[in-house]
Amino acid sequence: MDLNTFLMVFAVSACIYMACNIGANDVANAMGTSVGSGSLTFKQAIYVAAIAEFAGAYFVGGHVSDTIRKGMLDPIIFSDAPIHLVYGMIAALVAAALWLNIASYLGWPVSTTHSIVGAVVGFGVTAGGLDAITWSKVWAVVISWIVSPLMGGVVAFLLFRFLTNQVFRRRNPLLYAKKILPYMIFLVCVILANAMFYKGLKNLYLDLSFAKAMFYSIIFGVIGFLVSKPLAKKIPDVPKKEIHNQLEATENIFKYLQITTAFYIAFAHGSNDVANAVGPLAAVFSILESGTVAMKVAMPSWILALGGGFIVFGLLIWGRRVMETIGNKITEITPSRGFCATFAGATVVLVCSKMGLPVSTTHTLVGSVIGVGLARGLPTLNLGIIKEIIISWVATVPFTGLLAAILFKIMLFTLS
Repeated sequence: MDLNTFLMVFAVSACIYMACNIGANDVANAMGTSVGSGSLTFKQAIYVAAIAEFAGAYFVGGHVSDTIRKGMLDPIIFSDAPIHLVYGMIAALVAAALWLNIASYLGWPVSTTHSIVGAVVGFGVTAGGLDAITWSKVWAVVISWIVSPLMGGVVAFLLFRFLTNQVFRRRNPLLYAKKILPYMIFLVCVILANAMFYKGLKNLYLDLSFAKAMFYSIIFGVIGFLVSKPLAKKIPDVPKKEIHNQLEATENIFKYLQITTAFYIAFAHGSNDVANAVGPLAAVFSILESGTVAMKVAMPSWILALGGGFIVFGLLIWGRRVMETIGNKITEITPSRGFCATFAGATVVLVCSKMGLPVSTTHTLVGSVIGVGLARGLPTLNLGIIKEIIISWVATVPFTGLLAAILFKIMLFTLS
């Protein structure tokens, strides 16, 4: 086996390993509240995530990928020795995947984007020195550690407080839930449709302006409102005195809203974060085929399918522990609380993405779950678990950076 064939096989293996770990960690985050609240069983969550993730990755995932993820590293430093970039990309994949594997085993929800960014920075500094890194981009990632969970927490806190006051503290919560349901569906449809229409489907040549995207989203929301209004009236009433049955029926209404938002987050994750696994592989494939370094490279369909398929496989075999952390260990989750968390996460990721802020879906979702817990009172939160999660976030970039630098040096020494 010649060197190029060996490197390609190595890169594909690393990509598969990375994709599996993305599924076990990031996708598990998206479905965790639905499983924790009882809206979905673990098997049902697998089916929903499988459809959403694979569809997002294969049909909407980037068909043109940045050679260096998020513009962290100047590829010009590898123009004289493109093979060194191949070593670096493989080292980054292995380092990020190992960290995600450890985090998933311990039940820590960490950011796959931050994992691969840390790894790219690690081998980049080793290959080209400190000047090779765009440090403003790195600091933007660090700032997002604070911005993502804070914004998610605030939106989830306010939304849950609103539902508590307008629905759950009423003497007849089911009646008020039925009244508010069409308006909630309108809001969900507008937010999720806008996320799809406004530059969310550019790979399908539906790259709409914000005004057009909002126009179509509002139409979509009005349709949802009109369809849901008669359906809400058909929900059977429960006598006021049966407060337990009232609350159970009310929570049941929020199951469907929660599943819808979880489906969107999984779809968006597949379309965006699949590049964390397949982007480096596409770069390796391009370099080995052409012998040159390009800023952007074509993403073959087979690579997108590979990434999407193994992301789902990773969720199936390793995803339960992170799901338990998100769904059970931070705070007690019900369908209404889970809806507040997932909807807040989806909204914040959408708004920040359109503003160009590098937020993490994982961090936003965790912050949203914490925000729901705070709305119920500080004692409802497991502060020990939250402390562990924060430590794992801080450790992500330095751990993957150091490991990628070591692996890059080993590959240089043994293969050059």
